Amino acid sequence: MNILYTDKEASKMPSAPRAASRFPLSALRISLFAILFCLAIRPLAAQQEPVIDKVVAVVGKNIVKLSEVENSYAVVRIRQGYNNAFENRCSILENLLINKLLIHKGEVDSVEVQESSVESNVQQYLKNYEVQYGSREAIRQATGYTYDELKELLTTMIHDRMLAEQVQWNLTSSVKITPYEVNQYFSRIPADSIPTIEETFEIAEIVRKPEINEEERDRVRLELNKMRERVLKGDAFSMLATLYSEDPGSARKGGELGFFARGTMVPEFEAAAFALKPGEVSPVIETQYGFHIIQLIERRGNTINCRHILMAPKVSAQDLLQSRMLLDSIATEIRLGHLSFDDAAQAFSQNANSKQGGIVTHPAKGGTKFTLEELQQLYPGIGFSAMNAGEISNATAMKTDENKDAYRIVTVTRRNPSHKANLVDDYDRIYYAALETAKQEKIYQWAEKMIKTTYVRIDDEFKACSFHLNWNQDK
Repeated sequence: MNILYTDKEASKMPSAPRAASRFPLSALRISLFAILFCLAIRPLAAQQEPVIDKVVAVVGKNIVKLSEVENSYAVVRIRQGYNNAFENRCSILENLLINKLLIHKGEVDSVEVQESSVESNVQQYLKNYEVQYGSREAIRQATGYTYDELKELLTTMIHDRMLAEQVQWNLTSSVKITPYEVNQYFSRIPADSIPTIEETFEIAEIVRKPEINEEERDRVRLELNKMRERVLKGDAFSMLATLYSEDPGSARKGGELGFFARGTMVPEFEAAAFALKPGEVSPVIETQYGFHIIQLIERRGNTINCRHILMAPKVSAQDLLQSRMLLDSIATEIRLGHLSFDDAAQAFSQNANSKQGGIVTHPAKGGTKFTLEELQQLYPGIGFSAMNAGEISNATAMKTDENKDAYRIVTVTRRNPSHKANLVDDYDRIYYAALETAKQEKIYQWAEKMIKTTYVRIDDEFKACSFHLNWNQDK
């Protein structure tokens, strides 16, 4: 967990047969994530028949290896239950071919990718692997790659992914669809293929965030200043970070965050870190997460690597109790009909959505609908499955986005029962599915033309594939 990092799911509607279109919606998933997942499942793949790697396709000067196909197939099979079928490998290969074609286009057109963004992404993946496996040696044992080999692999893969995404955006950003086209898209989905939309909930909340008193803030500042003095007198910063830092993601590594570029960290932290010289320790600084001292380890081009110690002032138990009691009183007044939830949220909630009556927006998808599983993850401890519309929870402890203690009460404003997708209740989902299909068809139409002027070679093992595009044509 690297809490300093400041960092939207397409609908799962099926593809409707479009006039003059041969391509299913699911055929094109130009993403590197499936391939990245392959690294995590490499031990599983090792238990299967060993793959003798070879080049199975060439697009321009970009190659596709058999291992890419097989590893991606293993991920898809685990996640979606595919059988060991040749046609599924063919579909995966075609996705990889289109991805390589986009990369080829980016290289020919000299499309630029920000190296600092590549480096930041690489470092975030490496941090996630270290958190997952615990050490660099454990990463090597689990994935088969040394840390440096993994970094080099990730750098190439993420650069290519960003390049392909930029080319794809250049090709599809101008694609628009009208309400009529949305209606036409939905009307072409066979009746027996219209998906069932699972039950969703719409909720609102009232949040109380007790203030941290100045005495507690002074206590934390003093503790960090003492640690800074110890470092200046010769104590190891990494030892103190391991013992005392409250950032668990970095504490186990002696406070080390790894290389990052500007725009990666919260502003106050970044400004202080980039102002340091190697070995220098910053004064105590404050961010939304608490107080820090920082030590610069190394500067490399436009990136730096540093250690930090985080200590967060705590809300007093008395202030937390008062917040809980206030929320329980508000809930009682609402249940008795003396106050509406909307009015109470506007009057008492300390959250950003208070002026909207506490209505909660989905943090990833937008909109206000949540599945039960999503709510259970986002609001642990609240029994939404047993709550009817209008019911209110008791005050429940929570952590704010800044990892601070708070309390909230939640109401279900509406339960939308499971139903067959329709244009009235699910217009947004259908719209985005139709738009995604239109964009993907635009990519296919472009690829069909691009193949004619690009060197493409397919290995004999996959010559029998029924590709959607004519990759085997003679030029």
